[in-house]
Amino acid sequence: MRAEAKREARMRRHSRVRRKVRGTAERPRLAVYRSNRHIYAQLVDDLSARTLMATSDLGAADGNKTARAKSVGQAIAERARSMGVEQVVFDRGGRLFHGRVKALADAAREAGLSI
Repeated sequence: MRAEAKREARMRRHSRVRRKVRGTAERPRLAVYRSNRHIYAQLVDDLSARTLMATSDLGAADGNKTARAKSVGQAIAERARSMGVEQVVFDRGGRLFHGRVKALADAAREAGLSI
């Protein structure tokens, strides 16, 4: 499959998910973006079009990519709970719920977020 076709398919899946998933101030959207090297997560309030907080593995060089994804999930959950956010809706960004995306979500759940 061509790289362009893979990206277009992911974008189609993402738009299909985004039609249903909306974040609010009480229950923001946990949006995950995964590049080949890094993983990024942010909490978004779609009603006011604001990013409440964001984190990534850019500073962390230790461990493999899955371990870094777990640390990002833990970090975003701890920061969210300190802001008073207990529940989020998960936006996997058109990716499969597998590997690093799943590791991030599981770590956030273990740290106390309800997904």
